Parts: sequence; C-alpha cells; structure tokens
Amino acid sequence: MVPNTLKPKKLADQVFERIRDLIFKGDLRPGEQLKSERELSDILSVSRPTIRQAIRKLIELGLIENRQGQGTYICNPKEARGHNMLREMIDWGEASLRDLLEVRMALECQAATSAALRATAADVASLEKHVDDMHASIQNGELGILEDVRFHMTLAYATKNQVQVMLMKNLYDLLHFGIEESLKQLYLEPKNLETILIQHKRVCDAIRRRDPDSAYDAMRRHITFLINFMCDESRMLKQAPAGPEGNSGAEPATSDRSVSDERPSVEQAPQ
Repeated sequence: MVPNTLKPKKLADQVFERIRDLIFKGDLRPGEQLKSERELSDILSVSRPTIRQAIRKLIELGLIENRQGQGTYICNPKEARGHNMLREMIDWGEASLRDLLEVRMALECQAATSAALRATAADVASLEKHVDDMHASIQNGELGILEDVRFHMTLAYATKNQVQVMLMKNLYDLLHFGIEESLKQLYLEPKNLETILIQHKRVCDAIRRRDPDSAYDAMRRHITFLINFMCDESRMLKQAPAGPEGNSGAEPATSDRSVSDERPSVEQAPQ
C-alpha cells in the first residue's frame, strides 16, 4: 500500500497532480528549488522513473524548470504553458474587471460557504498564513498580489470540490490579472489595502468558526467592495501609480454603479 493516499493506478499522474496543486496553492512558490528526484521518491514512496514522468509533465506545462547544474525550480503558474481561452480573453481585452468580479462573486461566495463546512485544520492554517503574508507585504510597501492570489486558490482547494478547483485553476490568469489591477487602483488610497486585508481576515475567521452563512457574507462584501470601487468610471480614467512608491494622493469618487448589498439566502449548506 502506497502511503500519503497515492493510489497504485497511474502513480505518475498522482505525483504530478500533488506537486501541481502545491504550486497553485502557493505551498511551493516561484523561485524555490524542488527536492531532488531521489528525495521525492523517498518521500512519496514511489519509484524514481515515476517521479521522472511527473517532473517531465510539470516541465512541459511550464510549472517547473530545470536549471543546468543547479536543480529544478518552481515557476509562476501565471506563466504556465498550454491553451487557455480565458488567458486569450485577457490578451485580446475581451474581459473587463467587472466581468471577472461578477463571475468571482458567484464562484467564491459558494466556495467560502463550502470551505466553512469542509476545510481541514491545515486548510485554515494555510488561509491564515496567506493573510499574514498579505499583511507583511503591505507593511513592506508592496501590494501583496501573489499572497492575495494564493489565498483565493487555497480557498478553492478547501471546498474539496474538484470542479471548483478546476475552474479556479483555469481562472488563475484572470484571477492574477484582476487582483493585480484592483490592488494598483486601490493603492490610489492606501488605506484601501488595509480594508482588503480586514475583509480577507473576516472570510478566514468565518471559515475557522465553521459558519457558512458568515463566510458567504464576508466574501460577498469583499467582492462587492471591489466591484463598487473598480467600476467607478471616473476613477478608471486616473493614472494608477506604477507601484506602491507612486503618488497616492488621488481622492476616490463615489460610484453610481454600485452592486446591491442584498444577497440571496442560503437555504441549505452543500452536502
């Protein structure tokens, strides 16, 4: 019997999926070195040829890279190769931030609900770590983009719903793009980054308390805040700073395209 829940059938695919998921969740981060083939073989109790097959597939997808004489290193999932129609929507400018946020509203409110019911202690710990990392990034004068993306990807995995996970993995490019653009605009008023941090903490707290209704509501409020902020056309005409060091003196305008603060009631938690 193979330990760590790996099934005898298609072990190379099981190893590939495990490492891929660790990359998407941010447990393995861009620039970090992957353990050697021998070490991975010992840890997962599978043969080195099995590890080799999994590594080859990860390299083909651009999730990891071999550096001659140095080892194997993790790449940014945003740069992963493969045909992705959602990525093409970004390239061709066919997806607006509002489009993305409306889809996220549907997906991530349900994700927060499911995570409150199904998340493990390890999932909660990972979510809390990403929130702490976001706080540290903001304190260092950065935007916390990767930390924010990792939080939302970890939330998807915490639902234990493979369709939810698949959708979020395919949305990764759009998620990264949307969060990056949102945070750049939000930095026009730096206190907004603290507001975003508090909103993430509330989602995390509700999940830790196993309160699906509060988790849904916290996520809805978070995304509603982003929609109301980002869809203010007058604000979008202003030049956002290139980074945290840019001018932050612009005053926000009040949006006339706000999203309703009402939400549908959650009649029954998902089984």
